Amino acid sequence: MNYETIEYESKDEGIGILSLNRPRRYNSVSHQMMEELEAFWKERLYDLDTHVIILKGNGEKGFCAGLDMKENVKMAPDMNTDQFYRFQARLARLSLAMRQAPQPIICAVHGAAAGLGFSFALASDVRVITLDARFSAAYINIGLGGADMACSYFLPRLMGAGRAYEFMLTGNFMSAVEAMALGLVSRIVERDKLMETALDLASAMNTKNPMGLRLTKEAINMNLDAGGLEQALNMEDRNQVLLVARAMLGKGEKTSKYF
Repeated sequence: MNYETIEYESKDEGIGILSLNRPRRYNSVSHQMMEELEAFWKERLYDLDTHVIILKGNGEKGFCAGLDMKENVKMAPDMNTDQFYRFQARLARLSLAMRQAPQPIICAVHGAAAGLGFSFALASDVRVITLDARFSAAYINIGLGGADMACSYFLPRLMGAGRAYEFMLTGNFMSAVEAMALGLVSRIVERDKLMETALDLASAMNTKNPMGLRLTKEAINMNLDAGGLEQALNMEDRNQVLLVARAMLGKGEKTSKYF
């Protein structure tokens, strides 16, 4: 697919870089970008050659300002309730598509990540940010509920419910220092080191067993919602047995009559 609002390139074998590419509009998500991201993440489901993905925003203004409100204000009056619900559901499920993607996603954030841009960062697996990065669950600031675009799912799990309440109810910005202190991000770096740091992390992951990466991401996702320790252990046990069996089959050995 030829993309216009996003860019995708393979940096090294096994590492892909996805860039939100509307820099003049703060990389805000237009209807076209929504459709292109839907197609992109669907394709990654069957992409065995890409082991890690870096997500970033083009330009110097920031990572992503969320939904393109200028476009949305023009479109919304022509939508009936059913059409608006479909639009809302499609936008929200971009975060689900990111979690379903088998590749670990490293989000490289500079400047603002607001609204849907914040949710993109939350739906990623690892977050590397610059000193000027800031985050906002901006949904409540535009007259809607503060629980939107999977924010009410991810944020309490990543940083605890207490502070999540505050940011979702006020729409206030969270600074880079706060994000680090709350455990939301892994690294804070200078702007000129952002991609270098993201690529170093991606390269480290890329040296691992690709199936191991996929099963680890899957296990973490599932265990966020696990009913208890036993369910978590069952998931881990299954993954480890699958990986051992796969390794032994690669050597031409049979682990049991079932393999």
